[in-house]
Amino acid sequence: MSVNPQIHIKNYLRESQIFLGRAVFAGVVVGLFALILIVHLGRLQILEHDHFTTLSRDNRVKLEPLPPTRGLIYDANGVLLAQNLPAYSLEIVPEKAGDVKRTIDELTRVIPISNDDRARFARLRRQRRRFDGIPIRVKLSDEELARFAVNRHRFPGVDIHATLLRQYPLAELTAHVLGYVGRINDREIKTIDMSEYSGTSHIGKNGIEKAYEKLLHGHVGLQQVEVNAKGRTLRVLESTPPVRGRDLHLFLDTDLQKTALDAFGDYSGALVAINPKTGGVLALVSKPGFDPNLFVEGISSATYKALRDSEEKPLFNRVLRGQYPPGSTVKPFFALAGLETGAVTPSKKILCRGFYLLPGHDHKYRDWKKWGHGKMDVRSAITQSCDVYFYDLAHTLGVDRMHDFLTPFSFGHHTGIDLTGELRGLLPSSAWKRRVYKQPWYPGETLIMGIGQGYFLATPLQLAAATAALANRGIYVRPRVVKAVGSAQSGRPPHPTVLSSSRIPASNPANWETVISAMVKVIEGKHGTARSIRTDAYHIAGKTGTAQVFSIKQDEEYDEEKIARKMRDHALFIAFAPVEDPQIAVAVVVEHGGHGGSVAAPIARRVMDKYLLKQ
Repeated sequence: MSVNPQIHIKNYLRESQIFLGRAVFAGVVVGLFALILIVHLGRLQILEHDHFTTLSRDNRVKLEPLPPTRGLIYDANGVLLAQNLPAYSLEIVPEKAGDVKRTIDELTRVIPISNDDRARFARLRRQRRRFDGIPIRVKLSDEELARFAVNRHRFPGVDIHATLLRQYPLAELTAHVLGYVGRINDREIKTIDMSEYSGTSHIGKNGIEKAYEKLLHGHVGLQQVEVNAKGRTLRVLESTPPVRGRDLHLFLDTDLQKTALDAFGDYSGALVAINPKTGGVLALVSKPGFDPNLFVEGISSATYKALRDSEEKPLFNRVLRGQYPPGSTVKPFFALAGLETGAVTPSKKILCRGFYLLPGHDHKYRDWKKWGHGKMDVRSAITQSCDVYFYDLAHTLGVDRMHDFLTPFSFGHHTGIDLTGELRGLLPSSAWKRRVYKQPWYPGETLIMGIGQGYFLATPLQLAAATAALANRGIYVRPRVVKAVGSAQSGRPPHPTVLSSSRIPASNPANWETVISAMVKVIEGKHGTARSIRTDAYHIAGKTGTAQVFSIKQDEEYDEEKIARKMRDHALFIAFAPVEDPQIAVAVVVEHGGHGGSVAAPIARRVMDKYLLKQ
């Protein structure tokens, strides 16, 4: 029997060994992966259990800020000046809305949405996160609320949000005192504590609203809420309530404020009335003003442009930022400087011939009364506002002694009022001119400084604060607007703000009385420049002033009737009353009013009558 060489006999033992090896290898690989999986599951279930439990819970639990209610502002008589009113806004959450532009276009068919609304939305969108609600329309009417409610199902990521909006009931009357709140901008985001402002969209922009922002704002609260898959709140799990902002009670009397504003008539200008004893600002008027309610939710471009470009400058706070030559209103202060330094005595007289010549010069520094006043002592010089007398006094004192004496009255410095944006004015000195202009100080500049002209600039607030110090016979009280902080609703009386005062270094009390008696003659004297406002009801001490808007050449005369109103002199007046026990000090600046005695003084008289006689 023969054997076929093509037939192979299988080696079952070998094949079994190969299969076993492959099976063992596969088992090791599977076991290794299983071990890795077990280790990973152990890490997830044991080591990182808390972390993933938190993530899981956050899929249904959200932490939401609870914005505090802003504090209210009241005047001295309890009149509400700044309040919070409920309002409804339409908000879009970009993350849920999908195509935001298309959503807004569709919304426009249901509710009117202007280009300004779109621009504000785009600006806010750059500041917010994708999952934050961003208002596209504010202050929805009842009809608009109803129209959206019917169409709500068409707009995922769009919803109605209830909020409190700041509102100023007296509008223009208190605009420059209160300021206003507005939406937080990019610059402010970099400077504020965002943890305190989470959930808050507005912040004080100027005035009291800005100066007392921390007190008015309050402290944010937090709450944990359970939400469904669509992000809607199901229930509140835990809550820490917000702390309401503090209320502010002002010295301001809105009746007095209205009297002052009305007294200006068609003129623009500024008025400040201060209680000399407390420093409390009783009235603060900058005319014209504006409606601060326009700024709360964003003013339209056209409206803002009209306010910004107006020749009357309604947005300009003349009380704090208007810097005017004080004119003759500073003559009582220079007279006091002369008496204190011995440069003059109450009896020393100067001959006024209608002009003054510096020794060795032929340039005439003219008096407002071109034929002169005759012989003048310090009292009559103040009463009749004799320029020549104060030219001579200024030349004797010198610029640096004048500067040093007036500095404690707040000239050239901030008054310290509890408002933002105050300017310093300018009280020049020889060192100042060398530093700024790299030039020496000239004697002629000293003369014109002696009548409140030249480089000398003061704000209406500085004039009022200095007049109050004069009424106090040398005690300077820092002016302040806020009288007390706190809410009577808490069961505790509001906490009064702190009075701050300092003594002006003047050695002889008789000098104060000399100057003040002369200021009384300004109103009650036969030749007084403000004798038209005399009253038998109380005694007033005052001083008129005129501030030039442009310079007049040596041989020219100022003719008010031949120049445009906007080129006429500013009219100024300072006063306090009653002289025996001062209760009110007033400073008035009437832009292009011409004469302090005939234009500015009657405004001050109306304010003093209202305050002292309640007329």
